[in-house]
Amino acid sequence: MARLLHVASRKGLLTFGPEGGGWALQRTAFVGDPVTAVLPDRRDGALYAGLSLGHFGVKLHRSDDGRATWKELPSPAYSPVEDGSNGDEDAPPSVSLLWCLAAGGADQAGSLWAGTIPGGLFRSTDRGESWSLVESLWNEPSRKDWFGGGYDQPGIHTVCVDPRDSRRLTVGVSCGGVWTSEDGGASWRIGGKGLRAAYLPPDRALDPVVQDPHRLAQCPTAPDVIWCQHHNGIFRSGDGGRSFVEIEAEAPSRFGFAVAVHPHRPDTAWFVPAVKDECRVPVDRRLIVLRTRDGGASLEVLCDGLPAPPAFDLIYRHALDVDADGERLTMGSTTGNLWIGEAAGEHWMPVANHLPPINQVAWGPP
Repeated sequence: MARLLHVASRKGLLTFGPEGGGWALQRTAFVGDPVTAVLPDRRDGALYAGLSLGHFGVKLHRSDDGRATWKELPSPAYSPVEDGSNGDEDAPPSVSLLWCLAAGGADQAGSLWAGTIPGGLFRSTDRGESWSLVESLWNEPSRKDWFGGGYDQPGIHTVCVDPRDSRRLTVGVSCGGVWTSEDGGASWRIGGKGLRAAYLPPDRALDPVVQDPHRLAQCPTAPDVIWCQHHNGIFRSGDGGRSFVEIEAEAPSRFGFAVAVHPHRPDTAWFVPAVKDECRVPVDRRLIVLRTRDGGASLEVLCDGLPAPPAFDLIYRHALDVDADGERLTMGSTTGNLWIGEAAGEHWMPVANHLPPINQVAWGPP
């Protein structure tokens, strides 16, 4: 099925579509502005874009007419009373990054979730026209132990909504672990049992509250299965994120950011390894994609069509996506290269080079 490909980049939102047997740029928006998050909402066809404009703050926009026009919406924000602050010395926090946007369940028309830095989860029930902080998670006592990974402050980068029950949520925090809710965010329980943080002293390495799950990917047709690309490993959950098992199959590296799961085959997932946090480049300067089709018992190397060494492309956590059929992938890099992987990633084709650094890629409906 022909689909559109939305690319959130440091200098705008780019939309590619099939053309003449290949892929071509069809439309741009917010040219010159950093776009940090994009959400094609399959429930009503709306497209959302989150921007980070530095001095001018975080912005949010929605298009209801196929990207022809955009409406600016209120962006998620804290109010002074939400952290009990008094005076300038203890001012309320400020949203510095809109890190992820997620649609609510099919039975929740207009419901959206937003994950931000500094570790706030926000909900909208009116298609982004207004937002409220999920105070139950913000006021969780153990939040004081969260800390920043690549950013100075902790951040929420993944919100998974169970398609069987929209009240069941799984949230990924860097660095604050995996959190689950059974009641739509009214209450939370720490998950992530079995995750391991090699960067901490041995007595805290298994502490679920200080884990750094770089990205979570939930299988839509088997939502109890959640794959995790962690700071120092690949993990798989079979119980909705409450516990994880580390994948010990041979791999060039345990470090990476991106993960995608096949929409119909929960044992099939893809990852893009890099050297380590202090050296964010491909191992041996060779860009590859790892795929498992047996639940992590083995990992295959996919590289047909990807650049030969030396390559310095890093794939951010939201910059790998698989389409609704599970047969076509896309990924974009920090060096502005964009690929499509046909046959479930067996063969890769460059779509565009010399783009701005890519923050997110997302398949949208035709």
